[in-house]
Amino acid sequence: MALKGLKVIEMAGLAPTPLAGMILADFGASVVRVDRPHAPLMDHLTRHKRSVSVNLHHPEGTRIVHKLCNSADVLIEPYRPGVMEKLGLGPDELLKINPRLIYCRLTGFGQSGPLSQKAGHDINYVAISGVLSMLGRSSDRPFPPINLLADFAGGGVMCVLGILAALLERTVSQRGQVVDLAMVEGTAYLSSFLHASKRIMGIWTGSRGCNVLDGGAPFYQVYTTSDGRYMSVGAIESKFFSLLLKGMGLAEDQLPSQMDADKWPEMTEKFAEVFASKTQQEWTEIFSGLDACVEPVLGLDEAPDHPHNMLVETVLSHDS
Repeated sequence: MALKGLKVIEMAGLAPTPLAGMILADFGASVVRVDRPHAPLMDHLTRHKRSVSVNLHHPEGTRIVHKLCNSADVLIEPYRPGVMEKLGLGPDELLKINPRLIYCRLTGFGQSGPLSQKAGHDINYVAISGVLSMLGRSSDRPFPPINLLADFAGGGVMCVLGILAALLERTVSQRGQVVDLAMVEGTAYLSSFLHASKRIMGIWTGSRGCNVLDGGAPFYQVYTTSDGRYMSVGAIESKFFSLLLKGMGLAEDQLPSQMDADKWPEMTEKFAEVFASKTQQEWTEIFSGLDACVEPVLGLDEAPDHPHNMLVETVLSHDS
């Protein structure tokens, strides 16, 4: 395992911190989560972790965390700025005890700025990053992408990236450092393509929900089947679009040009009519032999049993 021998202390928190700890544990790190006594278990991403219950408001609790950090490589904390300092567990204190410690601070708005002390959740961080404004249908308000984008992608995964970069730098300097990860900034970084692609002809031509990649195009869309299930269509390139039409039994010369955005609503309506004529299973069988970028939309309970996912072990059980 790539991270075998790495010792990580995870201060108990919600969503992004548990994911970061679990990723490190999945790759071999020894992760100990510090829980509050009698607190309800909110972390369901516990695979490969151990835990210890510590009263952080008691001097003995502070000493226990000091002792844990003395031999640790990484500490991850999810609290608002200043909380760890009040507990005697701030980076100044812990880096004196262990100068090689990577001290990762994972917050919504960061350690400074006018919003740093405000509470927030994924939807707020995605909103402030500018990304939420681009999600949803053109005829409706912006729609939040569950809590995957800021909490887990811009938070937990980016946290792991920062930790690994700091560990790599430590091999040169032999010293630890503070990694300051804000979910707003992590989400904004993930959206770099959205900003850069504004210069690419044809991708962003209108408001939310009217573009190639946000549900505006008929060839990048989700369609309802006759049994109330769904099929995903991502036939952007012309060669895939041609195969999409072949599978649907439509003649390309009888339809508007693929990139004629003014005709997209009309084409979407036609595609919806065709997809509604067969079940999801029927469409899955039709497109199984066509490289058209068309796949069934699976439920979370179905995904582990998909033949591809089973073969490559995409989905692990919680206790694996």
